[in-house]
Amino acid sequence: MRATLTLGLPLLAGALVLPFVVADSYVVHSAAMVLYFAYMASSWNFVCGYVGQVSLGHAAFSGIAGYATVLLFTQAGLSPWVGMILGGVLAAAVSVPVGYATFRLKGPYFTLTTIAFAEILRIWLENTDDVLGIPLKGAQGLTVPPVGGTSFAAFQFDGKLPYYYIILALLLVVMAATALMERSRLGFYLKAIRGNRDGAEALGIDPTRYSLAALALSAFLTGIGGAYYAQLFRYINPERNMGIDLSIDMAVMTIVGGQGTILGPTLGALVLHPVGELVRSSLGGQVLGLHLVIYGIVLMLAVLYFPKGIIAPLTRWLTPDPARRARALKAKEARGQ
Repeated sequence: MRATLTLGLPLLAGALVLPFVVADSYVVHSAAMVLYFAYMASSWNFVCGYVGQVSLGHAAFSGIAGYATVLLFTQAGLSPWVGMILGGVLAAAVSVPVGYATFRLKGPYFTLTTIAFAEILRIWLENTDDVLGIPLKGAQGLTVPPVGGTSFAAFQFDGKLPYYYIILALLLVVMAATALMERSRLGFYLKAIRGNRDGAEALGIDPTRYSLAALALSAFLTGIGGAYYAQLFRYINPERNMGIDLSIDMAVMTIVGGQGTILGPTLGALVLHPVGELVRSSLGGQVLGLHLVIYGIVLMLAVLYFPKGIIAPLTRWLTPDPARRARALKAKEARGQ
């Protein structure tokens, strides 16, 4: 926890003052996207980081809540703030039966099943114009109608600054939820399940029950992120909000940053998203696909040299080591003699 605070507090201070130091709207928007991916990766971390199951279908929960929020606003006039919560609850409700069926599988079989679930839902939405008179508009997607000017109730603002601080607040909430879960009974049970599922079951811990609880929480938080994204761009479609690319981004950022930690997913997003954007903007137009190659090389190097995530060496550096301190003191005394 000490290392987390030592790393996290300067990052938080920098995030709070960034829009005042750099007023350029593009920079603020780019920083908001980094925070968005940090939030989504932190939400994904509840399943992989603590349960130990790699899900590549989390984009489905983002899309479910995003569509629900937009439809509740356009069809029923319900504030996106309320729709965001209801959309998150709907995503969590959908995750439970899906998780109940898939958590019986292990390793790549679980991962492949989550991909199949997300892709089936995405393809269905892309080919469905309406359901019971509710317009979905297929691959075209839905547009959030502007209300004109700034409206807090409608989740619409003239500039990027409010959206930036909203996603920063959401990121702090999910990190606080992670910290609380780590110290709760659920957190201890999940660590036991990840370490030795059979051993945990022998101790009376129900792996399916507690894994489902973690999945539902993860789906709820991911859904909140999907609803935020839809309001930020005022548009949602299956490919953009439910494609496998989003699920892979969440997974990769968490793994590179450090899964099963509070700050790891944020560090992963802080490193990988800017790298991806920089190589895409500077090299993507010169040689087709070159930016993806460079992004992949950066990813491989990170995984190769930091298998436990980039947070691991930072934690070792910031955490006092009594043995190392004693060795240094002994060496200093030997030099003095």
